[in-house]
Amino acid sequence: MNQYGLVCLLLGAMTGSQAAETKPSPAAQQPTAPSQTSPATASGAMNPGESQGPASNVPPDAPVITISGLCGSSPADKTAATNCKTVITRAEFEKTLEAVQPTMSASARRQFAERYANALVMAQKAHERGLDQGPNFEEHIRLARIQVLSEELSEALQEKASHISDADIEEYYHKNLASFQEAQLKRIFIPHIQQLPTPREKLSDAEEQRRTQESENTMRAEADKLHARAAAGENFDKLQDEVFQLAGIKSRSPNTDLGKVRRVSLPPNQLSVMDMKPGETSPVFSDQSGYFIYKAGEKETTPLDKVREEIREAVHIQRMQDEMHAIQQSAAPTFDDSYFGPASGR
Repeated sequence: MNQYGLVCLLLGAMTGSQAAETKPSPAAQQPTAPSQTSPATASGAMNPGESQGPASNVPPDAPVITISGLCGSSPADKTAATNCKTVITRAEFEKTLEAVQPTMSASARRQFAERYANALVMAQKAHERGLDQGPNFEEHIRLARIQVLSEELSEALQEKASHISDADIEEYYHKNLASFQEAQLKRIFIPHIQQLPTPREKLSDAEEQRRTQESENTMRAEADKLHARAAAGENFDKLQDEVFQLAGIKSRSPNTDLGKVRRVSLPPNQLSVMDMKPGETSPVFSDQSGYFIYKAGEKETTPLDKVREEIREAVHIQRMQDEMHAIQQSAAPTFDDSYFGPASGR
């Protein structure tokens, strides 16, 4: 949910606290809005109260939004409404930002302030019409509370999971040492099928199928031949050029030298290449795109200092996954298929 979409959820908590007076008043009690502490994504983002531009010169108790004609409650004398004024100080406005998006950029704050002020006016008019009464309004409040609590829990879990010590990082590194191993690898790629020229005459479906099958058989046989030649020590670049010519591919053949590669960079069915000794050639691997043959070079393990932040992120993600799994396993909802229909995928 973006920061502007949250305005609607702010209405219930904020309108009741606006006072009809000329001096600053407690305008922003704790908003009933989802708290969203996300990384800054816009240029110039800052935290509330942080110095940036002219905002740094505005005292916390200074009015930053003044809405003339907006009363905290409907006055008995309708003519008195013109003398009403709702004032929101910098501190109050930034308290609202803290609940919505603490890292909102300075340029976005003006837009948010305009939308927020307009929403406050609309909320007061809705209150005057009694639209904050009745079962429909109460259901909206109930759902908003569920959403807020859900997002507050997510934030709390994120905060807890982010507390990662150096000891945690070192423990993860030593337990997963194999995943930080690097190997110099060479690789030959063999396409599954040739790029055949368009026939002069249209082929029947059976002829087209036979042509395709013959092409696939040719490339499969070529993969086996290249494997034997690679194991015998032939140059990988030469073999790669040959197979692309056989496949009818006009583009330049790929570089066979992959450089230093870690397990995370390889498909799951090709991880065994990391266990090969230097100079060994892999079996022929296959996936939807084609065949692969590897040759292993020297190996080394990436030092801890180079992967410290990577490990920190991995530990954080794993902790979040564990927490969410535990929460999801703590309760087991069931759904009536006769009402909802069968679950997708059944």
